[in-house]
Amino acid sequence: MPITEILSRNAELYPQETCLTEINMDLQESHNVTWLEYELIENSPAGEYRREMSWRVFDEKANRLANLLLKRGIKKGDKVAILLMNCLEWLPIYFGILKAGAVAVPLNFRYTAEEIKYCLDLSDTVALIFGPEFIGRVETIYTEIPKVKMIFYAGENRPSFAESYDRLTANCCSRAPRVKLTDEDDAVIYFSSGTTGFPKAILHTHQSLMSSCITELKHHAQTHDDNFLCIPPLYHTGAKMHWFGSLVSGSKAVLLRGVKPEWILKTVSEEKITIVWLLVPWAQDILDALDRGDLKLEDYELSQWRLMHIGAQPVPPSLIRRWKEYFPNHLYDTNYGLSEAIGPGCVHLGTENIHKIGAIGIPGYNWEAKITDENGCEVAQGQVGELVVRGPGVMKCYYNDPESTSAVIKDGWLFTGDMARMDNDGFIYLVDRKKDVIISGGENLYPVQIEDFLRAHQAIKDVAVIGLHDPRLGEIAAAIIELKPDCQCTEEEIRSFCKPMPRYKRPRKIIFDKVPRNPTGKIEKPRLREKYGAISLVAAQTER
Repeated sequence: MPITEILSRNAELYPQETCLTEINMDLQESHNVTWLEYELIENSPAGEYRREMSWRVFDEKANRLANLLLKRGIKKGDKVAILLMNCLEWLPIYFGILKAGAVAVPLNFRYTAEEIKYCLDLSDTVALIFGPEFIGRVETIYTEIPKVKMIFYAGENRPSFAESYDRLTANCCSRAPRVKLTDEDDAVIYFSSGTTGFPKAILHTHQSLMSSCITELKHHAQTHDDNFLCIPPLYHTGAKMHWFGSLVSGSKAVLLRGVKPEWILKTVSEEKITIVWLLVPWAQDILDALDRGDLKLEDYELSQWRLMHIGAQPVPPSLIRRWKEYFPNHLYDTNYGLSEAIGPGCVHLGTENIHKIGAIGIPGYNWEAKITDENGCEVAQGQVGELVVRGPGVMKCYYNDPESTSAVIKDGWLFTGDMARMDNDGFIYLVDRKKDVIISGGENLYPVQIEDFLRAHQAIKDVAVIGLHDPRLGEIAAAIIELKPDCQCTEEEIRSFCKPMPRYKRPRKIIFDKVPRNPTGKIEKPRLREKYGAISLVAAQTER
């Protein structure tokens, strides 16, 4: 069943019920009033700060866009890109593209103009819908993207090179178009995060989307009474596929624009949030604020918050232990996934398995997983190999790239590029990215293991371990350490802290700097390698 049918069902069952709320904390802070006060101020633009949408309006907006696209000649399988910040319009646009039989192409809002152009070209996009934050970037490339025949602008102060999405859709029919969709039809193109080079275009079918709905509902047991707080960007599979649990259960969700700890807790409290998906840095910031006394739990109503889950990156066990000290009644889950496997869920810990903190978990609902060597043969339990998964959410292909597709999909199994091991109970532990493994003097070093050890240091906020060139050992491990605010630490203190580690695992170079992460929380190690790799190479040449 195509996923669009679930939206149509919700519009019939819960037409007047709120499905989405957008909270823009920057606007609220700029007016220096509480949420309720803000809505009561006479003639205030309350809708700009807190906006709601019902299931019926959601469905109607999606239908209007679908009919506009069809009227403009969009055919089944044509690609339509979305370049928006998280907002109330995002998901209706996404579903409108699907209802037209077109393929939705969400774009990373951090992309430069050149990266936007690259992804539009790579995906054969014929129409683009973008928001106010991207006027400058789109303006610099709109004459250089000949495949893009239509450019729609969602927002006020429309630039001259684009048409008005709001005006045009308002004049379109709100009934669903008669476009027959099947599970095998192409539905979306997502882009890989680019942490290992230029993004690849990942093509999924409607079956993939539907499988994600089923897996999410099975893992987190959403009911119609739940309210999901969505903070990560909707262009990423993680945020959207977790929201699919809200879609299937017909329950509420809140899109929060802002990641400050006080904003998150305030939203949970006042919107009666029951489920929150956090990235590691945001969870760390909440804990640090509680430790400092900047936040006090008694100032918020949090009793209804039942589940906190984390994904998109390895989760330090020490962080979860700290979290349970402040929130002992929370269910906790971690989700492993990748865009090639329709996002989170192909491996998940499960709320009943908190005794296995540190593991990414077991194969998710309807998924299989195994650990293999370089020849694709399963390794013995406890040995490190590549994590390989199989299930209904595996991508159809890398779009127009059969060579890259055949390199990662073999007999239906997706080779993830992540190194992992499996314990005697069948729980999988992520070791590192295959391309991030450091080979130092013939020994394999897995940065995630070193990072987890270092994060236990009370002064360390974040850490990234990368390999740097060394003339004798080939590579050495370098730790880039970001300290907590108002904390001081020396290189010698870090080296002393690392003494319990085997000598060969200890980082040989300590660098104090900010750890860059992308919007989905992944450490941007290519940036660090580019920054410090060049320095390391110059130093080595100077020594010679």
